[in-house]
Amino acid sequence: MNIIITIAATALIVLYAGLFKAKKALLPLTLIGLLVALGFVACSWNNPTTYYGMMRMDNFALAFSAIAIIGTFFIFLLTQNYFAEGSDNIAEYFTLILFALSGMIIMVSYQNMSMLFIGLEIMSVSLYILAGIRKLNFASNEASLKYFLMGAFSTGFLLFGITLIYGATGSFDITVIQNYLVNNVKSVSPLFYPGVILMMIGLCFKVGAAPFHFWVPDVYEGSPSLITTFMSTVVKTAGFAAFLRLFAGAFEPLHDFWMPALMVITIITLCIGNITALYQKNFKRMLTYSSVSHAGYMLFSLIVLTANSASNVLVYAAAYTFATIIAFAILILVKQKTGNDNFDSFNGLGKRNPFTAFALTIAMLSLAGIPLTAGFIGKYVMFLNVMENYQTVLVVIAIVNALIGFYYYFKVIIAMWFKEGSDVVLDTPLQYKIVLVLSVIVTLFLGVYPSLILNLI
Repeated sequence: MNIIITIAATALIVLYAGLFKAKKALLPLTLIGLLVALGFVACSWNNPTTYYGMMRMDNFALAFSAIAIIGTFFIFLLTQNYFAEGSDNIAEYFTLILFALSGMIIMVSYQNMSMLFIGLEIMSVSLYILAGIRKLNFASNEASLKYFLMGAFSTGFLLFGITLIYGATGSFDITVIQNYLVNNVKSVSPLFYPGVILMMIGLCFKVGAAPFHFWVPDVYEGSPSLITTFMSTVVKTAGFAAFLRLFAGAFEPLHDFWMPALMVITIITLCIGNITALYQKNFKRMLTYSSVSHAGYMLFSLIVLTANSASNVLVYAAAYTFATIIAFAILILVKQKTGNDNFDSFNGLGKRNPFTAFALTIAMLSLAGIPLTAGFIGKYVMFLNVMENYQTVLVVIAIVNALIGFYYYFKVIIAMWFKEGSDVVLDTPLQYKIVLVLSVIVTLFLGVYPSLILNLI
């Protein structure tokens, strides 16, 4: 609970600092607040606590909270030189991101499904505003409207599912629901089955899994790049943690019922994400469809539930988060310098800016799943997870899609190192260098020593 209070209090302090025009204090206050919250995560480790039967801060919640906080910390560091001189929205940006983060902490630690809904809405409302915060930008306005409409639609599915499950069990508590299924496995109320499917659809919307992903490309492309970075990394990680907590916990006794539907969704997500990314000429849009495909890989942890499912998602989420932050950080720098984000903008980057090109190369290799990177370990543990139940067809489909992914990730590497481009030299601020160096170190370190977080939960 201290984690949520710290983040919410930081958001209010930053908002008041903005009100009094203390722009230089905004980033330090935010970073200090996030470090304090991370300190509370460390202090709470191995000390699970349930708050009034509504939230449970166990190692699962704390591990995903830590990933979310660190990812948000890095994204705040990318705000250097991001905003226009004299911009009046900086405090609002910071405050809304912090409120969204507090909603995510609730999402990963809920014990009662009403808290899942509350956390989801705190996060979503903040993101609706952030997507459209550039009021004079038509693409940003369109992204905000589409995200709001699709978000409201998916929330309806989620709420209806929660209602049906409450009608069947008489409780919102996920432990009570799990006990109900264990004790009545052959006489489950008919209300329960549609409730599970509706909740699955609602959560698939939130994590951007196909065929419920149709809002993702336009929203990610139209939103400010910094917000897209936040949505495609931290938000997605929190969504999967919430998904896993519910389906691997409360709904696990009905695994044979909902698994076939989820397997179809996983296969569609992998194919649509990778095949569509193959045809993109815009780097940001390619990362968007890549994000959809990675949602498919993370769903592997729910296809076959094992004792390591949560750890596997944590490893994959960490690998994906840091690699994607590198990619978007360099995208922001390139777009600020060249004015566009097509693949051609990266031509010759290796000769002019070897440091940024090297960092982006590591990110692309990790996203592709090349050995000695965290992305390889993430894919390996996911494949290993489904092979425990001999899901060979799914693994073959996933390997084919991974090979497709090699093509569009390596297209960026080839553009940077083997193509001639204009003599544009990127201005890489100190904070960007810190984020790139730390993210590269984490990506390579987890690729060599994955046991660092594989055994956390």
